[in-house]
Amino acid sequence: MNKITTYFEEAYDELMHKVTWPTWSELQDSAVVVLITAVIISFVILAIDITIKAGTTQLYKMIIG
Repeated sequence: MNKITTYFEEAYDELMHKVTWPTWSELQDSAVVVLITAVIISFVILAIDITIKAGTTQLYKMIIG
């Protein structure tokens, strides 16, 4: 039980005194970067989806008649 207590005490000490937490401004900047990246990736996936749909539709039309 002593090892568990020591672990949590050391973890708490590390989180409070050794970790450098981002400022509110840095956090907002990072969030904006993540949001923009997610939107760009979403549009890329949308374009791929539309392209594949158009291609399979044309393929089915050629096969079926």
